[in-house]
Amino acid sequence: MRWKIHSERTLYQDPWVHLASADVELPDGRHLDHRIIRTAAPGAGLAIVINARVLLIWRHRFITDTWAWEIPQGSIRPHETPAAAAVREAQEETGWRAEGPITPLVYVQPSPGLLTSEHHIYTAARAQHLGPPEDAHESQTIAWIPLTDIPALIAKRDVVAGTTVAALSLLLCAPR
Repeated sequence: MRWKIHSERTLYQDPWVHLASADVELPDGRHLDHRIIRTAAPGAGLAIVINARVLLIWRHRFITDTWAWEIPQGSIRPHETPAAAAVREAQEETGWRAEGPITPLVYVQPSPGLLTSEHHIYTAARAQHLGPPEDAHESQTIAWIPLTDIPALIAKRDVVAGTTVAALSLLLCAPR
C-alpha cells in the first residue's frame, strides 16, 4: 500500500542535510505529520579483501559516542561514479589504493523510513599501500581483520554500522 504525500515543509536545511515535515495520508485515510531527513549526497564504500582479511578502520562516532570497526566510506562527489568514490574514500581513509576490478557488492538504504541516504558498496581483491592515510582524523586504527573474526566482532558490538554489517555479512556468505 502506497502512502500519499499531500504537502511538505522545510524545518531546517543546510548544505549537508534537509529536515522536512510531510503531511502523509495512510491507505486507511489517516494523516501523519512525518519527518523526512534528506541527505546531500549518496555514499560509497569499499571492502578490500585480501587473503581472507578485510581492511577496516576503528573509529569513534561522536553522535552515538561509540567505537567500532567500519569499512571506509564517504560521499560521492558531483560527476564522480560511485565506484571511483569508493576507491578514493578507501585511499583517503586508509592509505591503501584498490587495484584491479572494483566489483559491486551491495546497494543499501540504511533507514528508508526516515532518511533518503543511499550507499553503494564495492569490493576489491587487490590493493597497494601508498602510505599514511590523508584523512588520519577518520580513524584511530587501520587493520586487516580476518573474515573469520567478523561474526564475533558483530556479536560483541565492535561492528555496528548498518552498511558495514550488510557488506561484511555478504562477504561471509560468498563462496571462497
